[in-house]
Amino acid sequence: MRTSCQMLGLLTFSLALAACQNGGPANVATPAASKASSTASTDAVDTQPFQATEFARFNEPWAMSFLPGGALLVSERGGKLFMFDPTNKQSRIISGIPKVAYGGQGGLGDVVPHPNFEQNRLIYFSYAEAGDDNTRGAVVARASLTSFKAGGGSLSTPEVIWRQVPKVEGGGHYSHRIAFSPDGKLFISSGERQKFDPAQDMKSNMGKIIRLNDDGSVPADNPFASQGGVAAQVWSLGHRNVLGLAFDGQGRLWDNEMGPKGGDEINLIVKGDNYGYPIVSNGDHYDGRPIPDHDTAPQYHAPATSWTPVISPSSLLFYSGTQFPAWQGRALIGGLSSKALVVVQIDGDSAREETRYNMGERIREVEQGPDGTLWLLEDGDNGRLLKLTPR
Repeated sequence: MRTSCQMLGLLTFSLALAACQNGGPANVATPAASKASSTASTDAVDTQPFQATEFARFNEPWAMSFLPGGALLVSERGGKLFMFDPTNKQSRIISGIPKVAYGGQGGLGDVVPHPNFEQNRLIYFSYAEAGDDNTRGAVVARASLTSFKAGGGSLSTPEVIWRQVPKVEGGGHYSHRIAFSPDGKLFISSGERQKFDPAQDMKSNMGKIIRLNDDGSVPADNPFASQGGVAAQVWSLGHRNVLGLAFDGQGRLWDNEMGPKGGDEINLIVKGDNYGYPIVSNGDHYDGRPIPDHDTAPQYHAPATSWTPVISPSSLLFYSGTQFPAWQGRALIGGLSSKALVVVQIDGDSAREETRYNMGERIREVEQGPDGTLWLLEDGDNGRLLKLTPR
């Protein structure tokens, strides 16, 4: 669920990829304090209050979003976009996706309808785009979804409205999650591309959360608008690899992001704040070099909670339905290395893990259906689309 209305220098690629995709064993989160104090553990819960039913399978699915009327958009990282009908379990291809730079963590990413989709038919999607000299970067584009015919549908006149600057070598940490705020602003998570320092460099929009108008222009009230250039796009900075981006029921923006070796985070995102990476983190570098904890530098915004060992958060949803009343207002996180559905309780500007449900497979995304059911996408080849209903 993407809105409150509709409803994550290069060491080595292989090393950083492990940081993002493998993670550690399932351990419960503790309030962000220090690496030493965030290691309490518990087994994932096997007694589940839901029944999981398989509806379809996709090849490396990355994102999904419901359209008005109940159809589901599903993206595959290799560059395919589908419209899935839950009533008859049929998938139809949507053509018109530009060529994506597939490889590493790159490819087709998020897909989100405009809040006024029923009027303008606009779809927003992110993907990795190739540049010169083996460089790549994330982009966000929008296009109109045309009417379906027998064989499928298409996106007409795709238009890129945002790009990561600069394009760099490597295939990780694109982030490129998309969320619309209740007032219709477009938010984009921009990963630091495993380059560390750009997260603090205002000449780059990497390692930032971006706020734009729905046409890609920069709102005049952005916190760094007076600086011009890509700095004007920035809403917050000091981020690593943001793979969850969602608004809660109060209209507040939250993210979850993968830490380095330890220190996965969930953050309340505040206009203009600096979240400290790579200067501070509740994790350490993979080569053993320590990173100072957040509590050593209070000028940086500390996470609402962090995980060490990591859960590898892939997505973020604030549940607002009635099918699972105990979860109303909770943050639901898909876990990759943890292979779990993680339920987080929010208390003001703090958070704590409440429950973790063992799903047996890496969970790429969690989405809320129009009827309040929950839908999960498994990661990887032949990943299942699962519908969760109360027992």
